[in-house]
Amino acid sequence: MSAFLLARWNGLPLFWRAQLAGWGLFAIANLMAQRVAFHSYGVAFARTGLILFCLVAISTAMRAVYVSRRFEARVSIGGMALIALLSLLGALVTATMIVVAHEALPWLVTPDHEGAREFLVPLVHYFFVLAGWSLAYFWLRAELAEQAQHRKAMRAQAEALRAELEQLRLQLDPHFLFNALNGVAEEIPEHPAAALEMLRNLTAYLRHSLDGIDHTVVTVSSEVAGLMAYLGVQRARFGDRLTTRLDVTPEAAQRRIASFLLQPLVENAVKHGRREDGLELRVDIRLSGDTLHVEIENTGMLDTTRRSARRQRPGIGLENVRRRLALHYPDRHAFSLTDIGESARDKKVTATLELRGEPCGS
Repeated sequence: MSAFLLARWNGLPLFWRAQLAGWGLFAIANLMAQRVAFHSYGVAFARTGLILFCLVAISTAMRAVYVSRRFEARVSIGGMALIALLSLLGALVTATMIVVAHEALPWLVTPDHEGAREFLVPLVHYFFVLAGWSLAYFWLRAELAEQAQHRKAMRAQAEALRAELEQLRLQLDPHFLFNALNGVAEEIPEHPAAALEMLRNLTAYLRHSLDGIDHTVVTVSSEVAGLMAYLGVQRARFGDRLTTRLDVTPEAAQRRIASFLLQPLVENAVKHGRREDGLELRVDIRLSGDTLHVEIENTGMLDTTRRSARRQRPGIGLENVRRRLALHYPDRHAFSLTDIGESARDKKVTATLELRGEPCGS
């Protein structure tokens, strides 16, 4: 029964829920006041019922005026004058109904409450009650309008964010596809078996890419599956010259991350890593508190000369990562690219990511 009543209550328009709740509280307070004034629960219940009927009917009629096109949602000087006029008319009707009820049912009034006082006191009292109801109505209406506008703006912002994220995300597919197909073409003349294996891994990667095209946020385990498919293409191409290792802690695997955020970093490591003595690539992902830590390390060193020369035309991969980090993790991320080692042969390049909290745009 309670579930049924709750469902019916939730099904009511917001106005009527506020109307019933507000006048219900008023009825309780008025009943207590009438009981103190007339020393009778019977009189108190009868007067409260009559007054409540009048006020609910009058406030409903006032609301019909307030929602008309001639009256704005926010209260102006003209609106205050209209509120005062309607509240006075409503109080006049309520006070008149009380007097009429007393004439028909004399037991509703005691001798010490007879006369002009029985009309003037309700007139003044219920004028302020209806004026307060009107101001509360406009305050609530303005708040709801502001919240609706805020939600509309947030939805528009979310759609714009999603559109930009999708544009950034789709930049990666043709970029990677071009590199992969170019690698297959290079392998076909001398290593057809390797080219076939590359095509199989490329198919797996593209299948993974298409499955997640509608999702800007995925789990780390899903992101790692895409990395494995990508690295499968590259291992078929480079053979023993490429060694990879992916370490993901169980708690980090279930964490959510922006989709295809790590793939450009891994691709960058494969493309620019040193392969003379074999390219070693390591991906380490772990969770510490609310922060996801990612390290992508490869043998090689940063080419600062090349980076300076390309400053006017930045590569798509790293710029894409930085932009997506700003959108998915605003003021909640850290990204660095460093190399360490005593000699050129010992140097390793490490891309480090720190992602705090859940990504935006999901």
